[in-house]
Amino acid sequence: MEKTRDGTPATVLLVLMQCVLASGAVEVQPSINPAVVGDTVTLSLSPTTSLKSGRWAVGDSLILTWQGDQQAVFPGHSGRASVNILTGALTLSSVTMADSGVYVVQSSEPQLMANTSIIVLEPISNVTIRVNQTKLMEFNSSAVIACSVSSGSSPSFLWLNGSSEVTASERVQLNDENSTLTVANVTRYDQGPFRCCVFNRVSNSTSDSVNFTISYGPDNMALTVNGQNTTSFLIGSNLTMFCSTQSNPPAQLQWAFRGVLLNTTGPLLELYSISEDQSGSYSCLAFNNHTNMNSNITTHILIGKSPLSGCKHHAANMWILLVLSLAGLFLSTPGKL
Repeated sequence: MEKTRDGTPATVLLVLMQCVLASGAVEVQPSINPAVVGDTVTLSLSPTTSLKSGRWAVGDSLILTWQGDQQAVFPGHSGRASVNILTGALTLSSVTMADSGVYVVQSSEPQLMANTSIIVLEPISNVTIRVNQTKLMEFNSSAVIACSVSSGSSPSFLWLNGSSEVTASERVQLNDENSTLTVANVTRYDQGPFRCCVFNRVSNSTSDSVNFTISYGPDNMALTVNGQNTTSFLIGSNLTMFCSTQSNPPAQLQWAFRGVLLNTTGPLLELYSISEDQSGSYSCLAFNNHTNMNSNITTHILIGKSPLSGCKHHAANMWILLVLSLAGLFLSTPGKL
């Protein structure tokens, strides 16, 4: 037998070289990857190669062997695996998550070895969320929402508040691989709706939404008189004072005049044909019986005569003084008698 310089038989070296060349030239291409549980996956050789015999294995477990037009499927894949005896393509039906792994094909006619990895995933289904409570107090409560799925492999979790993604911050925590959302010291802007989106490489699903009822206020009060910022009015005018505040639930409103409560509640205080003695401070008092907080706002109203009347009286006095001054000047001038 002919040998090389190092003593290796030439025919063995030729076979090894053919294996290396064949292994590098042929690739295995899955028809689907990743695949969904229940799919049918075909592992084809590229470029297409005519194989007279060979075997397929996943990891250390044989799937099947074939020689010519005869093939033998091992028990672990009986009824689910078959090979194309011309091209060596392997077809697996009704795949399960256990079918994930590295698949290796070997052939002696011609000599080749190639492999590929496939992943089989279970689709996400039935995404649900649980909350600790839905009625919260601003700055004094925390919202905790847990998300879960009934089935699905390698799930990833994403949270939405309305259409905006929720990300971790000083008040927001994402725990348990992002499946649990905690919002500490909630504000009135944390009402929701919150939704949990779960996905993997083959599917996605979203939970129903949850909203929180957050009690807050009263604060940010405003008071207008006759819809304007003016606080001076004429005797005999009609006044409508409007009081507003941010509060949930809506605050109870009470009016006061010069510090004394009036028998008027609600956002409007109406005064008709006002007189001077109604000048003074008017206050709107707000109280939220859920938060036990209160707030107030005060405006000072001045009621008097028409500024125009005062101007006319002043002008008349000026004319009288001017006439008297001219008369005095005329009488005191010598030679005029």
